[in-house]
Amino acid sequence: MNSSPDARRGALFALLLPILIWSYNWVVMKQVLAWIGPFDFSALRFVFGTLVLFALMLARGQSLRPPPLGQTILIGLAQTAGFQALVQWALVDGGAGRTALLAYTMPFWVVLLAWWLLADRPGPRQWLSIGIAALGLLFVLEPWRGVGGALSATLAVAGGLCWALGTVLTKRLFLRGGVNALSLTTWQMAFGSLALCMLAFATHDRPVEWSDSLLLALVYNAVLASGAAWLLWSWVVERLPANVVGLSSLAVPIVGIALAWALLGERPSAMESVGIALIAAALVVVNLRRPQNR
Repeated sequence: MNSSPDARRGALFALLLPILIWSYNWVVMKQVLAWIGPFDFSALRFVFGTLVLFALMLARGQSLRPPPLGQTILIGLAQTAGFQALVQWALVDGGAGRTALLAYTMPFWVVLLAWWLLADRPGPRQWLSIGIAALGLLFVLEPWRGVGGALSATLAVAGGLCWALGTVLTKRLFLRGGVNALSLTTWQMAFGSLALCMLAFATHDRPVEWSDSLLLALVYNAVLASGAAWLLWSWVVERLPANVVGLSSLAVPIVGIALAWALLGERPSAMESVGIALIAAALVVVNLRRPQNR
């Protein structure tokens, strides 16, 4: 693994793209519920996303042989099926911004799971970042005023835990070597999509109202949010410490709130603004260059 300063900067820059794609997608995922059920949309977006990635593998002449099967299935069930099904379900009754923030408790779970599964003990800078970010989330959520629907909040946090588990399992598989980022992303998404299709079939209770807006949302999700962004995510996880990647992803709900403000008129309150500033500070702390002797 190349850990030079230039390689680290390149990986951090690459992380910006999925952050931007996923930030806007929280708005998209909330809007599509007017035309389609949460599990139906989850299944469709990842089926199409998987097809896009398989097409990319074929175009590059890459072997279609899957990575280690057991670990890949676990990653797919956690990172694709678990995360997507839970957060899309949470969006039924929860707001896009609040749901995104609760789902992005993921970085805190990443640090703890990486400590347990990877022996990646957090340093003082990581703990400081977690503390600042946790305080920021507290201001944004304002639990003293009520989080909203308890079920929606629980689902969003559970989704974040599933994503964290998938991220750490991905990192562990990369550390063992011999795994290609595109192959792993494609196959874990394939297994996760299969689980989502089974869930959609078992819970289907409303017809899909096809429209141009729904089709555009599916294209955005298949090509960008479910395809390109997850591929970049796996590539970055391979090159950066799991806790750095996890905490950096907190930029998604921040940018998502800004987009919701600009596009939907959802103006953050004073407390939310303080929380956003604190989370931004946590991102700066976690991405500071490490001392040379570490």
